[in-house]
Amino acid sequence: MLEFQDEAIVLGARAHGETGAVAHVLTQEHGVWAAHVAGGASRRMKAVLQPGARAQIAYQARDADRLGAARLEALDATPDVLDDALALTGRQSACAMTRLALPEREAQPGVYHALSALLGLMDMPEVWPAVYVRYEAGLLEALGFGLDLSACAVSGGHDDLIYVSPKSGRAVSRAAGAPYHDKLLALPPFLLSSQGGLGEGDIARGLELTGFFLERHVFHPHNQPLPEIRRRLAEALR
Repeated sequence: MLEFQDEAIVLGARAHGETGAVAHVLTQEHGVWAAHVAGGASRRMKAVLQPGARAQIAYQARDADRLGAARLEALDATPDVLDDALALTGRQSACAMTRLALPEREAQPGVYHALSALLGLMDMPEVWPAVYVRYEAGLLEALGFGLDLSACAVSGGHDDLIYVSPKSGRAVSRAAGAPYHDKLLALPPFLLSSQGGLGEGDIARGLELTGFFLERHVFHPHNQPLPEIRRRLAEALR
């Protein structure tokens, strides 16, 4: 018998049978799990199974190779963004990217807390897009593909870093990258420092940067594109 209790963030759910649902959740201590939720199609449970909802989960399975069953009880709500189409898209994208990028059943407490923090900011439109980009950079880090933005890959210097090499994922300075600028990815200042500030187009450039490496390292190896909801988010935030 396999069982545990934990706090969780719902990443998505689909109908299963006439009254049930299969939910994917990111738990605080146990990683991403799929589970059957009895009564998941009910009006009460639909709210609990919305992407981004926080819940207490009690999971139980006969053995580790079978889909288990879970009871979910709603915890304190994340900000209500149902009337904010852009924030709702951002929340759905963050949950979809998490579900598809992370391997199942591997503990990722850092990702859990980062996603929880992002979801808690979704009612702050001047803040959450930049935090979203940082969250995707954190996903890359958690998967072992983190960007190295500490110094120029060519000179070793720490100043005027404005590019990222698409080959190495390392930062490149303005001077070192000038001859190859059309082959490099833009590095928005806010990814270097929380004091970096946001300029026009920086969010779009940040999403292009993280999306490039997530496609390369996470989705393309499985012959998959970035999720459609992620593409819609990038278009909306241009």
